[in-house]
Amino acid sequence: MRPVVTTAEMQAADAAAPVAVDVLVRRAGWAVAAGAMQLLGGAAGTRVVVVAGKGNNGADGRAAAAVLTRRGARVTVLAAADLAAGARLPAADLVIDAAYGTGFRGTYTPPDPGPAPVLAVDVPSGLDGDTGVVRGGALSAEATVTLAALKPGLLLGDGPDRAGLVTVADIGLPVGTPAAYLVEDADRAWIPARARTAHKWAAAVFVVAGSPGMAGAARLCTRAAQRSGAGMVRVGSPGVDAAAHPAGEAVAVDLPAAGWAPVVHGELSRFHALVVGPGLGCTADTRTGVWALVAGASVPTVVDADGLNALGTATELAGAVAGRPAGAGPVVVTPHDGEFARLAGGPPGADRIAAVRALAARTGAVVLLKGPTTVVADPGGAVLLATAGDARLATAGTGDVLSGVIGALLAAGLDGPRAAALGAHLHGRAAARGPAVGLLAGDLPDLLPGVLAAP
Repeated sequence: MRPVVTTAEMQAADAAAPVAVDVLVRRAGWAVAAGAMQLLGGAAGTRVVVVAGKGNNGADGRAAAAVLTRRGARVTVLAAADLAAGARLPAADLVIDAAYGTGFRGTYTPPDPGPAPVLAVDVPSGLDGDTGVVRGGALSAEATVTLAALKPGLLLGDGPDRAGLVTVADIGLPVGTPAAYLVEDADRAWIPARARTAHKWAAAVFVVAGSPGMAGAARLCTRAAQRSGAGMVRVGSPGVDAAAHPAGEAVAVDLPAAGWAPVVHGELSRFHALVVGPGLGCTADTRTGVWALVAGASVPTVVDADGLNALGTATELAGAVAGRPAGAGPVVVTPHDGEFARLAGGPPGADRIAAVRALAARTGAVVLLKGPTTVVADPGGAVLLATAGDARLATAGTGDVLSGVIGALLAAGLDGPRAAALGAHLHGRAAARGPAVGLLAGDLPDLLPGVLAAP
């Protein structure tokens, strides 16, 4: 995991810095200058324009200017406050944007860099460091050198499009233990290795998904759980005869069209995780069944899609979570923005981290909010982020696959936040192995083993 530090956390780190500010500025200047020389292919003979503000961000830019000048670059430093909105900058091979950092709270209309590429210091000026929202305007950088740790705004909203390639520069500033972290490939190590004596029931998942005419959701979810390490997957679709169920290598069971929750409860003693919701439909029986199942389930539970609609509001979800048996483990809910709005009573808004934290605290559930950057929060406020997914996942059924992946990780023994966030990361990595255009949800399960086994 990589730390992701909010503006407030960064200010606290600055205040507690173990070295003088001028030392940190000098280190930052070297880091920015190194980033500039990498973009330029060297410094000698190049033309660099630095737009510098009055604060620490501007000081970092001026320190970088001094380094580049010593390396033979022709550097012009311009005060951000003296530039008219949209003013054309002098011709340059590179523009260093050091006008404003994460603490900026006004609006900004940046100058025009012309054809020159832009290197941003910490965050592109005008980009909110916590949300990724552009305040007025912001340049689109070729690259960003961010200091000490990643900032949420580089991962959310417009941040990924404005920041370009982000490099974190270690300037010797401890950031403590931030509340948010970014999940990476190395975090696959969270998944326990299978014991020599492992058997199929060691990581078993029960899936309640599908309904008459909606068999695809159940198939995607079960296949994803199997391909993510579940040794036994049992699946039931209310009102669908097990003999006719397209369960593949999973074991189908009969569930009545109504009153099916007790049947599932009676099966759970041999299982380590439960997934409920994909393709269930929106009938009154579904609503009653989902609430009863979640409230009475004795194992970690993933609720997605129609399961979320059945639970209704945050208050109803909180009641189901609170009523679970002692030791049942977490409930993980996986809404997209529309489902989040129905649960929370309103959309997540610009500050997605704060919104997810608030819903997790209200409900007692682990909340995974889907998006280009997936945000996961536990009820205590800890946050994990996943950025591996891309637009290839914008196709029907990929959420059903994600639910199955998370279910398998819960069954393997991961806690709720790690299972959810690592599941989203693996889901995205699997998509990246598929075609840029035309990826189907059904392609993803068979791509997962390669991602899990990758060095």
